[in-house]
Amino acid sequence: MDRLKKSTLAYYSLADLPIAMSLFPVAVFIPRFWTTDMGVPLITLASIGVLVRVFDVITDPLMGYVSDHTRSRFGRRKPWIFLATPIMMLSVYMLFMPPEGAGTLHYAICSVGLSIAITMMLIPYYAWGAELSTDYNERSRITGGRAMAGIAGSLSAQLVPGAALLFFGIGGSNEVLMMVGTTMLVLMPVCVSLCLWKVPEPQTYEKSVVPVFKGLKLMWQNRPFKQLVLAFMIGSIGLSITTPLYLFFIADVLNAEDKAIYMLTFFFLTSFAAVPFWVWLAGKIGKHRAYLASFFVLAFAHPLYLLLGEGDFWWMLPITILTGFASGGFSSTLPNSMKADVIDLDTLYSGENRAALFFSSWSFAQKATGTIGGAIALYGLAMFGFDPAPEAVNGPDELFGVRFLFSTFPSLFFLTGAAIVWSYPITEQRQKEIRREIEARDRANDTLPASSS
Repeated sequence: MDRLKKSTLAYYSLADLPIAMSLFPVAVFIPRFWTTDMGVPLITLASIGVLVRVFDVITDPLMGYVSDHTRSRFGRRKPWIFLATPIMMLSVYMLFMPPEGAGTLHYAICSVGLSIAITMMLIPYYAWGAELSTDYNERSRITGGRAMAGIAGSLSAQLVPGAALLFFGIGGSNEVLMMVGTTMLVLMPVCVSLCLWKVPEPQTYEKSVVPVFKGLKLMWQNRPFKQLVLAFMIGSIGLSITTPLYLFFIADVLNAEDKAIYMLTFFFLTSFAAVPFWVWLAGKIGKHRAYLASFFVLAFAHPLYLLLGEGDFWWMLPITILTGFASGGFSSTLPNSMKADVIDLDTLYSGENRAALFFSSWSFAQKATGTIGGAIALYGLAMFGFDPAPEAVNGPDELFGVRFLFSTFPSLFFLTGAAIVWSYPITEQRQKEIRREIEARDRANDTLPASSS
């Protein structure tokens, strides 16, 4: 088994820490900050997100194709990660710390810039991770390490402003974004540089060239990939509905906005601690069964939030620990490991390692679910008549809308995703069979020139 050294795994995973540190506030704090402090209407904010995702329909597959066909002395993944870093840093700076008077146009431009940077960064980075090992269980270890680094980044986005609130009394969405953005701008060049410097990129990969449209047809015919990506999309829409509503729920339903950072910290601490458990469980019962378990925990825990009201902040804690525990396997650890296995199936059929093309499809699906879920949440708030303005007074009907959208509605998506992934066919035994067939074909191809001479 080609097991990575712990140091190599740590350096590879390290790059995900500042990425997650910046992306978490985009999902949680940015909607409330730009609708309340900057005055962008809920519907406008949601519509910009949808338009940016339409742009991704072109950029994500293009990045996947370009990364798969890049040839340089630095590898085919590293150059794009290097180029994406300054673009991402600039976009985060302008989005988190906008100048006075910035409005809809500023938000739209920064959102497009951040989307391009994420595409350039994550597609090659995740494809690189899938190529670090061909072993079924080792891939769970790799994605688990990366997930823990990502959760640590999201957790850092809570601890930095949490410490400022606890020790200095500094709070509010704008202060949180300024502190998290500044920390990310310091950490990102350091973490990415260490990753690029310390982790070797595999130089041996299948080099046969499959025409673009034939390759897309082969991808479409890959049933396990379609099954996995559809389950991931639908389940993640449910989770993405809750993300922008987190602050609205705590601030307006529980009336405890000043404590929100503490609850988010508990969520990510639990997610971080749960990752090794989900990696272990996947090794015992299989990845897709462990993935199903995470779906069911989320589906049955989330409606419990509906029972909470004003003054119930600490009653939220046990539910948050339960959903955070499930998120440790649901969000990235298990589906990313399963994704590497379906790429093996494509390699067997196409004769080419097209990891970045698959990750481009996955990246688009991931960003689309975030946008769709966020749009459903914000459009839903508007439909219930909720007003996010600081001086607004929302009645019982408007607050019920927040409670229902945050608690119960997402479970419909979790259960649907579980039904889709129920019959997922690539087990550990099947993945090993696929790898044996690939290796046998490669050995046969290596002998062809000698036998024909």
